Amino acid sequence: MSDANSLEALIHALRRLPGVGVKSAQRMAFHLLQHDRAGAQVLSRALDAAVVSVRHCERCHTFTEGGVCATCLDARRDASKLCVVETPADQSALERTGAYRGLYFVLMGKLSPLDGVGPHDIGLKKLFDRALDGTVTEVILATNFTAEGEATAHVIGEGLKARGLQMTRLARGVPAGSELEYVDLGTIAHALADRR
Repeated sequence: MSDANSLEALIHALRRLPGVGVKSAQRMAFHLLQHDRAGAQVLSRALDAAVVSVRHCERCHTFTEGGVCATCLDARRDASKLCVVETPADQSALERTGAYRGLYFVLMGKLSPLDGVGPHDIGLKKLFDRALDGTVTEVILATNFTAEGEATAHVIGEGLKARGLQMTRLARGVPAGSELEYVDLGTIAHALADRR
């Protein structure tokens, strides 16, 4: 492979990252090759190691290096609560709050019929099996507030509510510290409807 081909291959590879266009990929490639070759080597080794060793948790489907993740193995967590999120990044955000001490199920996506993503693709059967294990009493739907996230929460909620589980949804509303005149109308409408 020639030098130009290697550089182009690197730029093309970097463009696979979300939000990275041609210019950003070029900037990253040129920076790594011109100013931080050691960093490029570290990045290469870390990416290679992660691809080889990181897999899905057998219980919650998040990323782990073992068969079951540390969260699922933590006996101090409340196993009666199961929080359903779309991605490991969403799980990480909830964990950083320190406000939730139950367990998780990570869908690794959301229902999106237009993109060909159905219930099988996001593991709904595995979720239902987990939620109906006899230990879980409450399922917290923490999917995103997008059209697909709402549809996913609705399908899960209807399916599990019919089986006698308590279903709750993350609250939505006006962010703390914001001024009403700058908040979008949909958020204000939901905040009014969901007031307590």
